[in-house]
Amino acid sequence: MAITNDFLFYVPIFSSLDEDTIHKISTIGTAKTFKKDSVIFMEEEAGSALFVIISGKVKISRTSSDGREVILSILDESDFFGEMAILDGLTRSANVIAIEDSDVFLIQREQFLNLLHEHPEVSVALLQELTKRLRMADMKIKALSLKDAEGKVATVILQIADDIGKIQRGIVEIEKLPLQQDLANMAGTSRETISRTLHAFAKKGLIELEGSKLRILNYEKFKETFV
Repeated sequence: MAITNDFLFYVPIFSSLDEDTIHKISTIGTAKTFKKDSVIFMEEEAGSALFVIISGKVKISRTSSDGREVILSILDESDFFGEMAILDGLTRSANVIAIEDSDVFLIQREQFLNLLHEHPEVSVALLQELTKRLRMADMKIKALSLKDAEGKVATVILQIADDIGKIQRGIVEIEKLPLQQDLANMAGTSRETISRTLHAFAKKGLIELEGSKLRILNYEKFKETFV
C-alpha cells in the first residue's frame, strides 16, 4: 500500500515537521492492513514498533482478572499507539484490536528512537499527547470510582467524542457509536444500563440518537454537567 506524505502531516507528533522530514518518515515505515476483529497485538507481547492509524478504528483494551474485557479507548485515523513499549523497552501494556478494516503505518523502534534524537520537536509533541491521554485517564478513573451510572456513561460518551467526534457550532457528532456492550465495557457497567441511560439523556434533550449515530446537542453544557 502506498503512503502519501499528506497523511503524516495530520499525525499530532509529526505535524510540525517540514516536508523533507515527513518524506523521510514515509520511507522508513511500512504499511499493513488488518481486517475487522483482527488482533494487532496482545498485552504482554514484546513491543518493537510504533503504529499510526491511516484509516479505520481500533480499540485498546485489557482483560480483567475474571476474564472480562475492559475497553480503555477507541482510536481512529491519525492516532498512534504502541509508544509505551517503544520508550521503555517493556512488553505491551494492553490489547489492540481492529474494530473496522484498518490500515496502519509501522515505524520500528530503532528508527523511531533515532527520529526522536534527530528531531526534539517530535519528543515535545509526544510528551504533549501522552499528557493529554494521562489527563483523560485520570478523568475516567474518577468517574468510574466516584460517579453514579449517568456520570459513568456520560464520561465514556465525552471520551469517545474527544477521540472520534466532529464538532460544529457546539454540536458534537459521533458518526458511529461503539456497540452498547463495548460502551458497557468502557464504563464498567451493564449493556442494559447503557441503553437506559442513553435513552434518558435523549429524553432530557442532551443527545440525539439516530441508528449508530449520536449527537451531543450542547457539548459545553454536557461537559459542565458531568465532568
